[in-house]
Amino acid sequence: MTAVENPVGTAPAHPAAPAVTQRRLYRMMRVYKETALLRAGVRTGVFDALADGPADAATVAGRLGAAERGARLLLDALAALELVTTTDDGRYDLDDGARELLVRTSPTYYGGMVDVVASSEEWDALRDLDAAVLAGGSVRDVDAETPGYSYWETFARSVGPVTVPTAHLLGDLLGTWADGRDDLRILDLACGHGIYGFTLAGRWAGAHVTGVDWENVCAITARHAAEQGLADRFTAVPGDMFTTPVDEPQDLVLVTNVLHHFSEERATELLRRAAADLAPGGRIGVVGFVASDVPARDPEPYLFSILMLVWTAAGEVHTEAAHRRMCAAAGLEIEATQQVPGLPFHVLTARRAD
Repeated sequence: MTAVENPVGTAPAHPAAPAVTQRRLYRMMRVYKETALLRAGVRTGVFDALADGPADAATVAGRLGAAERGARLLLDALAALELVTTTDDGRYDLDDGARELLVRTSPTYYGGMVDVVASSEEWDALRDLDAAVLAGGSVRDVDAETPGYSYWETFARSVGPVTVPTAHLLGDLLGTWADGRDDLRILDLACGHGIYGFTLAGRWAGAHVTGVDWENVCAITARHAAEQGLADRFTAVPGDMFTTPVDEPQDLVLVTNVLHHFSEERATELLRRAAADLAPGGRIGVVGFVASDVPARDPEPYLFSILMLVWTAAGEVHTEAAHRRMCAAAGLEIEATQQVPGLPFHVLTARRAD
């Protein structure tokens, strides 16, 4: 090192530790095992078997109808991940967080999300990531854009409860415009579980929700409407969200968690369809991931874009600038945007620019 590089009396600079290390790479290579363990725990009912208090492996195995060895090794691995706890006498138990999030009877149950975020369909699609990178899109015969895809039934059954806070945030952004209306016609495109529209209908007693989705999904949406006492305020319209018509102009059109399935151009087409369905003075509500300009600062949208690479023809999570371009191209003027606290989602409301 020369005197210029290290002047007399100056300590040598210490470069920052590299971001890529053997330890980090090994962690990335094995983390799928943690996902598999969580999913197995949820699907076998291990957490439910411990809901009433501590139990040993033999007791848990009996409750599950499982081999004792299988239950013991699963419980030990879950304990290693601190998803279950152990007692001094060698039994297994749950802490308060596990009871709230992983026991099916809990009102805050979150375990069902393993069938979405860690679904077999996503895992299978990601096996084709190398080929999708080379092709620039899905290489699968059946993917997220296939009409009637059965995964969307799982999504509709599993995701609904976790969307409620986001739906309430959307309602807050629309409140000044919607509060006090005698009636409100809501069109939910790609309605899925329907919880966005149903949550808003719970807020505004005069609201009626029309949901458009594939026929196999609409059956689940209708069931959710009945469970929430909204069967008489919901109309299912099976079909394609881009082309299936509705009978009358709508006061509010919802486009939730769907724009990332398409290119910017195709997503703009969907927003144009939404704008065309608006009654005078109507509003559009958009919910979804928004990508930042610095991937390392907000990685989740970029990881989700990889799922879109293997699962769609041209989908990806769009940036804030892209959302502005899409809305402008669809003749929409953005009124408000807000990130959902604690989640990588944004809520956007807009009206027709004319």
